[in-house]
Amino acid sequence: MLRFGQHLIKPSMVFLKTELSFALVNRKPVVPGHVLVCPLRPVERFRDLCPEEVADLFHTAQRVGNVVEKHFCGTSLTISVQDGPEAGQTVKHVHVHVLPRRAGDFRRNDDVYEELQRHDKEDSSDKWRTEEEMAAEAAILKKYFGEN
Repeated sequence: MLRFGQHLIKPSMVFLKTELSFALVNRKPVVPGHVLVCPLRPVERFRDLCPEEVADLFHTAQRVGNVVEKHFCGTSLTISVQDGPEAGQTVKHVHVHVLPRRAGDFRRNDDVYEELQRHDKEDSSDKWRTEEEMAAEAAILKKYFGEN
């Protein structure tokens, strides 16, 4: 199991692991294909990452972005880091949100940021995807990363 802040992540939810980072499916995606990329070392703030972790985190986010944009038929990506509670960070572990985007997915394009602020605050489990749904998505995404 991997640690993501206060959460333990089952291996079936992870679709890519590098030397310093991992990518996992989201239990409550803002748009289809909304995934997270995290450093393996559980650090709360971006400033606490070493340069090698920053490089690996963003290289991994780039690779993951290419895959989810293609797989979920996106035409663009929103890549976001909420660094600290006032920025909307709810899990005390640095993570990059990678969201495949397409025309019309939000009424106003920047509404995605309001939705990101809100999506983890409503913590009722009835809005979460099932473990089976998440594992199925992770298994599909894992196939894009042959070396994994």
